[in-house]
Amino acid sequence: MLVTNLHPTPVPAGQMRAAMIEAARRLLEDSPTHDISSSEVCESVGVGEPVLYRHFGDKNGLLSAVIDEPFNHYIERKRSRDQGVDPVTELYACWDDYLDFAAANPALYRLMFSPTLPKVPDAAGRIFVLLTEALDRCAVVGALRIPSGEAAQMILSANTGVALSILSQPDRFGDPRLSERVRDAVFAICLTRDGHQQEDETTQG
Repeated sequence: MLVTNLHPTPVPAGQMRAAMIEAARRLLEDSPTHDISSSEVCESVGVGEPVLYRHFGDKNGLLSAVIDEPFNHYIERKRSRDQGVDPVTELYACWDDYLDFAAANPALYRLMFSPTLPKVPDAAGRIFVLLTEALDRCAVVGALRIPSGEAAQMILSANTGVALSILSQPDRFGDPRLSERVRDAVFAICLTRDGHQQEDETTQG
């Protein structure tokens, strides 16, 4: 569905980039094909396509900006969380939090991992670094079986696969325990203990 007249009055030059990102985000959420055109975005903010090219280079540059903004907010929120939490317990929470983010932002999440983008958005690399850092903290307490980089590859690919499967084929992958089973299988390879052992030890103590 084409979203028009988002800005019936002219957008100030200093706000144009943000306005185009917001217009593209809305159009993506409403698109049944999970795609948008440059002309749709420009029409929605009342400018010609040269303005888009000046701010983003091309349509792919705009889409990368649309992805990076919410994912970067997600990353900064994760970084600001209390680092005093048991790292394994926190890793379990991160798995669920990542799936919740995908469910809340389905259009952006699909776009993030779309093979049509010629360049992987910067946010994808930052998420991998964030996960690797979390696994490094697990290694410090002796809870990691394999190198953090290898574990990050396994965990992120599994988590992303579950999220995309649920988003794309909810009827086939709608089992409410699917995520838990995949998580536990991957974590068993990567970790020396599960996220409940710390709680059990604390209770017994």
